[in-house]
Amino acid sequence: MVTEHSETTPLLINQPRKSRNGWLYLAVFSAVLGNFNFGYSLVYPSPVIPKLISSDDPRLHMDTHQISWFGSIFTLGAAAGGLSAMLMNDRTGRKLSIMLSAVPSVAGYLLMGAAQNIWMLLLGRFLTGIAGGITASSIPVYVSEISHPGVRGALGSCPQITAVFGSLSLYALGLVLDWRWLGVAGEVPVLLMLILLCFMPNSPRYLITQGKRDEACRALKWLRGPDSDYMTELNQIERSVNSQVGLQWSDLRSPFYYKPILISVFMRFLQQMTGITPILVYLEPIFHKTNISLDPKYDAAIVGAVRLLSVMIAASLMDRAGRKTLLFTSGFLMYLAMLSMTMYTLKASCDVSNVTVEASGRLLEGHGAVMGPLINSITLIPLISTMVIIFGYAMGWGPITWLLMSEILPLGARGIASGLCVVVSWVTAFILTQLFMHAADAYGMFAPFLFFCVICVVNIIFTAKCVPETKGRTLEEIENYFRTGRSFTILDS
Repeated sequence: MVTEHSETTPLLINQPRKSRNGWLYLAVFSAVLGNFNFGYSLVYPSPVIPKLISSDDPRLHMDTHQISWFGSIFTLGAAAGGLSAMLMNDRTGRKLSIMLSAVPSVAGYLLMGAAQNIWMLLLGRFLTGIAGGITASSIPVYVSEISHPGVRGALGSCPQITAVFGSLSLYALGLVLDWRWLGVAGEVPVLLMLILLCFMPNSPRYLITQGKRDEACRALKWLRGPDSDYMTELNQIERSVNSQVGLQWSDLRSPFYYKPILISVFMRFLQQMTGITPILVYLEPIFHKTNISLDPKYDAAIVGAVRLLSVMIAASLMDRAGRKTLLFTSGFLMYLAMLSMTMYTLKASCDVSNVTVEASGRLLEGHGAVMGPLINSITLIPLISTMVIIFGYAMGWGPITWLLMSEILPLGARGIASGLCVVVSWVTAFILTQLFMHAADAYGMFAPFLFFCVICVVNIIFTAKCVPETKGRTLEEIENYFRTGRSFTILDS
């Protein structure tokens, strides 16, 4: 009997201890409701602008200049929110930063829902942009820090998935609700997020940095389950935190800091330079200029469905195919689609006079609408190309850029650097959104798409040369990779 006990006991002790993910999923769901609200508020002008253009109220009637600001001022608010998050992430914590984003969000929706003047609409858009900038900076970091390597890839794509689902929800509600009630509906996910986060733990890594080891232990035990090996993970986190000091300007000369910061900043810059924001904002004008014969009220729903499908595919492949593989695939698909749009719009601009003359001649001969079927077939090219652009972006450069930012940034600079990434991203989006239609009017629609096509090639080269593969790596292993430049290992001392 003694022999049997001595043989079986070690086997029981050495069995792997599995983490329980139920509470982790609830914490992630609570946080990413902020991204749902972000996606909802980002595309809020899509169903609202047509109604304001035809509004009988002269105080709310918008001209082209006011419409452009109504669409783009959100990105300025997001940049301001990113600056706020640079301070709040490390001082108040990731969870509290997400909760504080509810204040400008609720105020913004109330202003837009009760708007009596255009300035109320613009201020409401700016406030919801601030909330979006805060959540875009804080939520990916929070989700990454509470997740373990086995599910971090899939959960890291949740912010992007829920943002896309928020956009799709607005498109759907826009078909049945008045534009004022869309503002009221936007309050629901914000308030639900605020209530749920009251019961969720702070990030264990943030708690360790604040010297709250016991609270970090309880948080990790709650997230992983009492039967998991949470103490080993806690010790790894503590060792990683203790090996770092506060970020000083002189530290930026170290590859441990400047490499991941530069990679993150350039990825967010190149992400926006693909033109995804102006394409989504000006989707209907693009279809109009390329003679898309499709009812505009269905355009947004199709786009939203394609975006949601693609990010769900990316989530399922994130920890199987790897981050870099999806980035390569994403960049190549976007390159092909941008090239198709460039060639189509360039040929259309060259042939427009000939088409007009030929069509007029046929109409005079009594052959009305002879070219109808031909034109309808050709106009499938920009529609399919736009769907491929959105599919490719949402499959790789959309969610993975957010995920990599939260994975590779060193803990000592994570709060400030993530806020900086958000600022760079949204300032770039604002500039592109403002210039897109001006460039299309001055040079033709092919000009911006040719520029975006070149950027896609740059993205592919950047991925090959600068982006590390983080699939299946702990945050501590990723940090040590930048510290040593040689391997994904955890320092023993």
